[in-house]
Amino acid sequence: MNTVGSMVMSDRKKILLHTCCAPCATYPVELLLSLNTDIVLFFSNANIFPETEYAKRLESARNLSSQLNLSLIEDAYDHHAWLGHIKGLEREPERGRRCIKCFEYSLIRTAMAAQNLSIPCFTTTLTVSRHKPSKVIFEVGSHLAGFCPIDFKKNNGFSQSIELSRKYNLYRQNYCGCEFSMRVTP
Repeated sequence: MNTVGSMVMSDRKKILLHTCCAPCATYPVELLLSLNTDIVLFFSNANIFPETEYAKRLESARNLSSQLNLSLIEDAYDHHAWLGHIKGLEREPERGRRCIKCFEYSLIRTAMAAQNLSIPCFTTTLTVSRHKPSKVIFEVGSHLAGFCPIDFKKNNGFSQSIELSRKYNLYRQNYCGCEFSMRVTP
């Protein structure tokens, strides 16, 4: 029996893994597989803009799931609903209140999917990024039934995800996802 965060893994436990993008999913998948976990990837990213970027990231997630022989559930892309969820926070800086609402939106969608799929627990790849505060993500998730707080950035998870995304030849984006996080390039 192994413990990750507050989650005890034993006897092939099933988990729904919110997948923000394929590169960020690489290390969490490897870690969870090493703990004898049955993983279902859940690509739920209504925040991503423009839709062409969403399509690139979804294709990369499909590529990863195919290479690792994992199930991938694709949530509906509804950027308009996401914009409604973060309304009034458009001018917030990165890592500000808008991001917290964005985490909330994705985790609520994942919690609902886990319940609908009868998967007892879920977590998110968001915590692998050095740009995302795990403590904040855990606070948001703590209000949702079945949330398992796993900090995937531990043990150099972020660095390992970069190496693994190269190994699997995955598309790596250069901004978080929403139009408010896009970097202006000269």
